[in-house]
Amino acid sequence: MKAMVTDDHYPGVASKNTRRDARELALRMLYQLDIGRQPVDEVLEAALAQSHLDGHNREFAIELVTGSYNHRDAIDNIVAGHTGDWALDRQSAVDRNILRLAAYELQYRPDCPVAVVCNEAVELAKKYSTAESSKFVNGVLGSLARLPRGDAADANVAGRPEDDLQGSP
Repeated sequence: MKAMVTDDHYPGVASKNTRRDARELALRMLYQLDIGRQPVDEVLEAALAQSHLDGHNREFAIELVTGSYNHRDAIDNIVAGHTGDWALDRQSAVDRNILRLAAYELQYRPDCPVAVVCNEAVELAKKYSTAESSKFVNGVLGSLARLPRGDAADANVAGRPEDDLQGSP
């Protein structure tokens, strides 16, 4: 059985150093980038310094953040085409960034199973937003999941997303 550690930002919340933990950390960083308008490298450094993630899950979180951030315009265009009357600027910052995170995985990470990506995003919405938001996220991702994977991906995606990192929003 793996030892469980507690995340200092969420006392009493156990962490197993899983991909779910990596997605949660990535969501918190994307939210901070969206709301705080801080440089990416500063957000990554601060969040990772306080995180208990290590190894592959730490790298996964970094890739989710840098990939979602670097491809934000393409991702936002895809998401906006599937949200009906709910323009991105009308969505809560949490919901918007959950959708960005999941859309990045759906379009740029074909190794991540569609069902897992959608389920994890819905669980994030349940945890960090509202029951209505989880239904909204589920509906949008159900639509996005039907798209051919990688349609938004450009030639740079085959490489590491952090290679394109600009450093600030």
